[in-house]
Amino acid sequence: MDLENQKRVKDFSEEFGPENVIVILGASEAEASGLAAETVTAGDPTFAGPLTGVSLGLKVYHVCEPEIKDEVDPAVYDEQVSMMEMVLDVDEIINEMKSIRDQYCKY
Repeated sequence: MDLENQKRVKDFSEEFGPENVIVILGASEAEASGLAAETVTAGDPTFAGPLTGVSLGLKVYHVCEPEIKDEVDPAVYDEQVSMMEMVLDVDEIINEMKSIRDQYCKY
């Protein structure tokens, strides 16, 4: 997650309260999704950005997870995500995201 997005997430968390913020990711690999998820839950593991040492504990999901997919208009999901979903290892992404949530989410 780049430094600008880290700042946005931190600012939204401060403005709306971390219990009211959900981060939705769309990285194409489980490892990249896990790194971004860890950043918004436990703090920036690369020690380079605004979330270094900041444990927000935010809820975080990947757009391909059922919890998000079920909330999106099927036509929009089909148009915007379904092609990508066909080439992803969705199960691996889901497992990675669940692992991060189980370890670090507070809300």
